[in-house]
Parts: sequence; structure tokens; C-alpha cells
Amino acid sequence: MAERIKFEVFFDYQCPFVYRAAGLLEAVRRSGDRDFDIRWRYFSLTQVNSKDDGWTVWDAAASDKVRGRLAFQAAEAARRQGRFDELHRALLLARHRDRLDLDDPEVVDRTAAGSGFDLDRFHTDLADPSILQSLAHDHRLGVAEHGVFGTPTLVFAGGAAAYVRLAEPVDGAAAVSLFDRLISVAAAEPNILEIKRPSRPSQS
Repeated sequence: MAERIKFEVFFDYQCPFVYRAAGLLEAVRRSGDRDFDIRWRYFSLTQVNSKDDGWTVWDAAASDKVRGRLAFQAAEAARRQGRFDELHRALLLARHRDRLDLDDPEVVDRTAAGSGFDLDRFHTDLADPSILQSLAHDHRLGVAEHGVFGTPTLVFAGGAAAYVRLAEPVDGAAAVSLFDRLISVAAAEPNILEIKRPSRPSQS
């Protein structure tokens, strides 16, 4: 087996490209052919898209409905129970496979209940104002230290980073091959700063 690879992924549950990247990484993990550790870090696209310089997702009033915020709170509540990975995958599936609204507390409750969480503690943690400090920390870190602007962004040891958008889900043996190519460019080739495919004009 190859040397263990450690990296961080800045993500937002609302992003379909995060869902595809997570599926790729899960497929590679299931294969057993590659060894890696991931630290999933919160990054709010609602914050990125805000036009108000003085407003933040994490400091907005609890009574405000802020797109994407509840899912981050739920993920951090799961992390406090030492079960982040279980709810993380369940939230991604709920949003992108089942097309459910993660801003709906009932959806988040059902997702957590289906994952076997201590719901009393889960609700207590959701209501704790300090739970959003992890989002604030990760988002600011991503911007200030790595220049993160979108999700998913992978950050490797040594600081190499790459914003990745997969065109479609990848599974099986193809996932390992794609993962290897991604790592070889994103983590090991510092001279390539950006690759972007142009969109071909319509032929109609």
C-alpha cells in the first residue's frame, strides 16, 4: 500500500461538487488500495456570496434562516459526540441523493435519528451559540491561509491546494485511478497553478 496521504477538504453541504468528491473518496477508501486521512473543514458558500461586508453566517441571529447554517451546526454537534463521519455522509445523501432541505430542522432531526445519535444531547448542542465558532474558525482559516474561494477545496501537507469539480460521480476501479491522477497534479506538481476546461459554444 502507498504511503498515507493526509489532507483537508473545505466543504459546504449545499454544493453538488462536494457530494461527488466525497463519493470519490469513499470509493477509494472502500477499495483498500490507498491510505489517507481527511479532515473535513467547514466553508460557507452563503458567506462567500454575501454582499454585506459586516454580516457573517456565524454571527447572524439564531432566529434568521441562513442557508446552509443548520447543516454545519448538525455536523459539529455530531463531532461533539465523536461521530462526525456518520452524520456527514448521511447529510450529503439527504441533500443530494434524496433532494431534502437541510435547512428544515425536521429533515436534520430525522437524519440524525436514523444515524443513531443521542438526540437530547444533539438538540442541546444545536442550541449552543458557541457551536458556530468551528464554522467561523474553519472558514476564516480557509480564506486567510489557503485562499479558499469555493468547495470542495483540498489542502495537502505543505500547503498545496486545489479546488476540484468532478463532472459526474466516479466509483469502482476508476475512482482509484482518478484519485491518483488528482493527487499527482494537486499535491505533487506545484508548477501547475490552474487547469480550467473552457465550455464549447453551442452548435445549434
